[in-house]
Amino acid sequence: MTKQWNPEDWRKAVARQMPTYPDAAALAQAEKTLANFPPLVFAGEARALEVDLARVAAGEAFLLQGGDCAESFAEFHPNNIRDTFRVLLQMAVVLTFASKLPVVKVGRMAGQFAKPRSADTETVGDVTLPAYRGDNVNDIAFTPEGRAPDPQRMVQAYNQSAATLNLLRAFSGGGYANLHQVHAWTLDFMGRSPWSKQYADIAARIGEALDFMAACGISPESVPQLQATSFYTSHEALLLPYEQALTRQDSLTGQWVDTSAHMLWIGDRTRFAGSAHVEFLRGVLNPLGMKCGPSLEPEALLRLLDTLNPARTPGRITLITRYGHDKIEGGMPALVRAVKAEDHPVVWSCDPMHGNVVKAANGYKTRPFERILAEVRGFFAVCRAEGVHGGGIHIEMTGQNVTECTGGAVAVSEQNLADRYHTHCDPRLNAAQSLELAFLLADMLNREMQQRRSGAGAAKVA
Repeated sequence: MTKQWNPEDWRKAVARQMPTYPDAAALAQAEKTLANFPPLVFAGEARALEVDLARVAAGEAFLLQGGDCAESFAEFHPNNIRDTFRVLLQMAVVLTFASKLPVVKVGRMAGQFAKPRSADTETVGDVTLPAYRGDNVNDIAFTPEGRAPDPQRMVQAYNQSAATLNLLRAFSGGGYANLHQVHAWTLDFMGRSPWSKQYADIAARIGEALDFMAACGISPESVPQLQATSFYTSHEALLLPYEQALTRQDSLTGQWVDTSAHMLWIGDRTRFAGSAHVEFLRGVLNPLGMKCGPSLEPEALLRLLDTLNPARTPGRITLITRYGHDKIEGGMPALVRAVKAEDHPVVWSCDPMHGNVVKAANGYKTRPFERILAEVRGFFAVCRAEGVHGGGIHIEMTGQNVTECTGGAVAVSEQNLADRYHTHCDPRLNAAQSLELAFLLADMLNREMQQRRSGAGAAKVA
């Protein structure tokens, strides 16, 4: 990694989207406590993810990144973790079956607490209080006590992340991810979706293939990949005192690794010149994501890439586009051309969520499914036109049967939003909508792969 870098160097740079803690001594004590805790992830795991993402950058795999908009202390429950993990497994099966590409699975889990805000304060009536910045900072309850930033919340977030990771590791390596369980991954309430039948058909075909393989002597016992999967965690590296406290030096190489998650990303509001977040992340070995929206100019993107990945290591950087359904085809091509011209090896991934938030007539924030789908289609259209691999999807979703995004085959309406609107921040796709998106995405990815294979075949003939 970069020489002459220390984990605390970010404190000399411009730190935006950070809370102001009223008690400096309490903050220092919380940081000291976290610094003495065991790492949540390990350097070898982060390197393994970089290798997997390098395959995505080369067009040999696909990245599926999804999970909560913002994890909460109130909704922390093993069933919620299991159900989100299960939907991600279902989506990965659909994508792999259609594209014949391995899917790299990365959850927005076990650390996705802090959220950027458009303003530092929130006003209700004649009362103004600090904005809610996520459960690891303050409370969503609009009270002076709840909204005061509390550093002990970072310790609680660590403990919840550790428990979440423990369960995810058990699920991914302990048999739950066994492909023989593909039928059992369907959630009960998803039976109402017309896509559940298509998923059942895929599951049946996978079962037939597994039976054939078993007859040939290939079983989960002889091929461990059939009964386990690699699953990584990620979050926006927004709360830098937390990130620094969990940054350790790899005993084998001396490199620094942020052990709070396998992958970290920089948001649209914190990737400016002189950013403390950029300064911090340039020195850790973790794979990094960066949100790219309408405000990002090609020259600024190239400077950021040179800062964050000066060695141009494949798999190091994932560029996550977030334009909005009506802006992506106008804005994304300039970034793609600039990155291609400089030969930076990046993963191109689509976040179709953040540019498509609207306010319903009843006051709820929502995201129309048709706009989400339109942005995904626009993303693939740009990738095809510019000759790059549409390598990933980055979505806010949950395994719960929420009603937060409108539309989809189950047809959540604006009137339904109040039924099960549970998010602590932005609206999420529910399980049925997530699976529907996976099928529609699989169709686009399948067409891309067929076009690429036919082009390769034509080149060989010529």
